[in-house]
Amino acid sequence: MRLTTKGRFAVTAMIDLALRQNNGPVTLAAISQRQQISLTYLEQLFGKLRRHELVESTRGPGGGYTLARKAGDITVADIIVSVDEPIDATQCGGKENCLGEAGRCMTHELWASLNQRMVEFLDSVTLQKLVDEQLAKGVQIEDKPVVRRAISTTPVVKPIRVNAPNSVFALGNVFAKS
Repeated sequence: MRLTTKGRFAVTAMIDLALRQNNGPVTLAAISQRQQISLTYLEQLFGKLRRHELVESTRGPGGGYTLARKAGDITVADIIVSVDEPIDATQCGGKENCLGEAGRCMTHELWASLNQRMVEFLDSVTLQKLVDEQLAKGVQIEDKPVVRRAISTTPVVKPIRVNAPNSVFALGNVFAKS
């Protein structure tokens, strides 16, 4: 079984969100920048996480995402399953038709047992545990979210207004009046 980027990125983004949500909703752009994950990919993942009620979205200025439940109530298995990541080591996808019409392969029970253990393990790891591990490692969290303003703080320099003719005809009228 290989965990694809979908599952890895979803778990990483959820840890980032859980670490920072005390400062208010977290934008996907901020997560994208910190974790080097494509913004469009995050939008797809968070759409699925929202549909599975793991995150909530807030629209408008100051909007973003927050956890829909406590981090201790969300497991890694919840996150992985919500983004459609299969947790399956069998060749047949659990359909027991590894050999086609002939039925299961000789190792089907081995891989099915591994699947069960993986799900049990991922179900035993909470998002809060992963957050606590990051905090123990000394991950720094910004005190305030970075506020980017569309309005510049530099003073606006007004252009100098020149009172000059703006066409050949206006220039001709100036000379005609003289």
